[in-house]
Amino acid sequence: MASLPMLHQTESLLIVDDSIVQRMHAVALSRALGVQLIYEAGNGIEALELLSMLVLPPSVIIVDLEMPGMDGIELVQQLHARCPEVPVIVASSRESALIESVETMGRMLGMNVLAGLQKPLTTAALGDALTRRAECPRRAAGDAARTAIQIDRDGLGLAIDNHEIFLHYQPKVDVRTGIVRGVEALARWQHPRHGMIPPGAFIALAEREGLIHPLTLSVMEQAVAQAALWNAGGLKLSMAVNLSARLLEMPDLVQRLAEIFNRRGVRPSQMMLEITESSVVGSLGTTLGVLARLRLMGCGLSIDDYGTGFSSMQQLARVPFTELKIDRSFVHGAHRKRNLRVILESALDMARRLGLISVAEGIETIEDWRMLQEFGCTIGQGYLIGKPMPAEDFVNWIKSHQTELPRLRSAATA
Repeated sequence: MASLPMLHQTESLLIVDDSIVQRMHAVALSRALGVQLIYEAGNGIEALELLSMLVLPPSVIIVDLEMPGMDGIELVQQLHARCPEVPVIVASSRESALIESVETMGRMLGMNVLAGLQKPLTTAALGDALTRRAECPRRAAGDAARTAIQIDRDGLGLAIDNHEIFLHYQPKVDVRTGIVRGVEALARWQHPRHGMIPPGAFIALAEREGLIHPLTLSVMEQAVAQAALWNAGGLKLSMAVNLSARLLEMPDLVQRLAEIFNRRGVRPSQMMLEITESSVVGSLGTTLGVLARLRLMGCGLSIDDYGTGFSSMQQLARVPFTELKIDRSFVHGAHRKRNLRVILESALDMARRLGLISVAEGIETIEDWRMLQEFGCTIGQGYLIGKPMPAEDFVNWIKSHQTELPRLRSAATA
């Protein structure tokens, strides 16, 4: 069998499976995908003994779940303790819900689980999983470097004052037609020494140290100013901005936002304020009052990361939301996972019945995009469409995006 292009750059594999036939099948697929060095183990204990003898661990470990003695679940847990940096693929002939559960378990432990695959393995599924592995070292190295950066309250405060916090904009497009309907404004910190710092590294610090108010007002000022600039050029788009839970306790928030809108000449109806569902749990009376006044003013309200908390239904009943934004964990890869498909379709159906705009984030594959079209999602957002980008790049992106519309349009629209 001729080797396929080695897009994944996987140098070595360890295949752990008690079935000789299944191991031989996995070896044949791996060789066809260009992997030259392949280790085999018939059970978990044998695999751990082999790993203890190897000078260099394999690039990827494929683990069958159903094995005598030490099953694949226990082996994954042992691998987490012994070599957590090695990416893992879990595989089984059992039901997809079980495979996905183990896949999630590994990720919750902090392991790099590339995929949960149904047996018998296929060249396409295995090749796709190994390709994901090629992207992981670069991401992990970048994340580790950023995590090591030490930032404090004074440094962040100076960054806000010196306008080092700026915005990138990620497109939000009509799922049926692919046409751009809006953007989400996402904060970035250009540190003079450490370079680009992502929001995950400083938003929590801002909330903890009482800087979230000036940070969010700075972000809002920039987003509204950019919306006004685009409006003047004939490009009128919905502008989504995240609001922290802490900000909803700010007594003069509504007044401060109204002042920004009026000063820039932007209607509140052009703004979509994204609120995580957990934000409404705190001072309920105050929070609901602020949200109701923002809605009365004309702002759209989006329940962000829907499905990741424990009170989603309750918040939908309490708050006058106009948009339901489904978390990427329910979108990415949903075309392969029955449980995610069912949850996703139910959430979209509920949004439709409630008269809410539905937004799916984290779309990375055309298969998930087609599924969202089938389920009737309104708006899509994700790397398949466009990454967050500076405002000066956005207009050029729109021009290039026009060539993608035939591919993105639903069959009915086309």
